[in-house]
Amino acid sequence: MKKYIIPVISWILALWACKVFLSSLPYKFSNHPDTVHIFSTIGVWLQGFLGDTLGSLFIRYGAYGVGSFELLTSLVLLSPALFWLMHKVIPRWQLPSRRLLHRIGGTMASLVMAGAVFFHLFSPLGVEVLHEGKGDGGSLFYAAVSILVSGIILFLINRKPGSAAE
Repeated sequence: MKKYIIPVISWILALWACKVFLSSLPYKFSNHPDTVHIFSTIGVWLQGFLGDTLGSLFIRYGAYGVGSFELLTSLVLLSPALFWLMHKVIPRWQLPSRRLLHRIGGTMASLVMAGAVFFHLFSPLGVEVLHEGKGDGGSLFYAAVSILVSGIILFLINRKPGSAAE
């Protein structure tokens, strides 16, 4: 039974992360006012620690960098489906396993969302993002936490059989 439950849970978690990451890309890549506000708030805060140059670079390019990493993470998490199809067409090809790709993708998702959670908790951004008199009710923060936890679970459930704590 575990043989089927782990892959199903893994796919559910991977698809959730990809849904959130991919749905945010139009905002990150189009200089949407909410995205500009978020990365400007963090960038100005970073200027106090890292200096004007690095803070300004984060303001200007942070959304593109984070968005690109989230796109790459989504591609890694979704690639097992493509590799499965490719293996059906050309069975002799040795392609990475779903387990390996979900473990890598889970790690990537956790890393980027650990950064998001950090900035929500420790920068002026806050748990509830306020912009132009409106708050998001903490939805961005809670999505980041859910993907951070999902990524950790993806990493743990996709370890090699017989590894520690199994």
